[in-house]
Amino acid sequence: MTENAVPLVTLNNGVEIPQLGFGVFRVDPGTTDRVVRDALDVGYRHLDTAKIYGNEEGVGRAVAESGLARDEIFITTKLWNADQTRALDAFEGSLERLGTDYVDLYLIHWPTPEKDTYLEAWRSLEQILASGRAKAIGVSNFTIDHLERLLAETEIVPAVNQVELHVDFQQPELRAYAAENGIAIEAWGPLGQGKINDSDELAAIAEAHGTSVPQTILRWHTQIGNIVIPKSNNRERMAQNFDIFDFELSAAEIATIATLDRGEDGRNGSHPNDVN
Repeated sequence: MTENAVPLVTLNNGVEIPQLGFGVFRVDPGTTDRVVRDALDVGYRHLDTAKIYGNEEGVGRAVAESGLARDEIFITTKLWNADQTRALDAFEGSLERLGTDYVDLYLIHWPTPEKDTYLEAWRSLEQILASGRAKAIGVSNFTIDHLERLLAETEIVPAVNQVELHVDFQQPELRAYAAENGIAIEAWGPLGQGKINDSDELAAIAEAHGTSVPQTILRWHTQIGNIVIPKSNNRERMAQNFDIFDFELSAAEIATIATLDRGEDGRNGSHPNDVN
């Protein structure tokens, strides 16, 4: 298999985001710069971090040491729950840790139970967007109910909703709502956070294309329109995850994968309403 260019997804404000990125959730801060340098060497140009991960500094060092121009790398970070009433200050802290004067995408990490808090935070993100220090703004882990309130009571439609989404938990209703409202869906844990579906159906599809099951799953994501941010500490696995654009799943294969959805029983992470 050969490496092909990563497609760009145009967000609702015209900003382009690489459809395949690299996540650093649970990447040890002490190894983050090495891991991210490896990812950049492989070819990734979209990096996803967050304040709560504790590794923004490592991402920033890797970018600075890469020799790549800042505008060649798409950087996402996130506003943590406890900072939602002080979003402007929290954003400045993220910029300082990343060593950059802007991010490409800034997300509210979770919808806190106090609904007015995430609305207040979103209005601060609207200010950050207007300042040009974030090229796009969005949310993470928002349900349809959260999005409906946000759209009804604020001015700007989120560019992205980053949510748990994988073969076992496909979220078709949320994906349809997002498409109707011009919100891009970005899948965290796109391979199931290590619980990769080992069904005979996926194995057969992978065998038919001469690919691995993880490559097949990532290709499924991109073909149905999801942005994906797989993670790995292993350079060889990073390269395998990156090498997914020289084969195409058929409509029948995509339909087969749709039958593997387990709904809420397939969720690995917390429900947004359960996170404080």
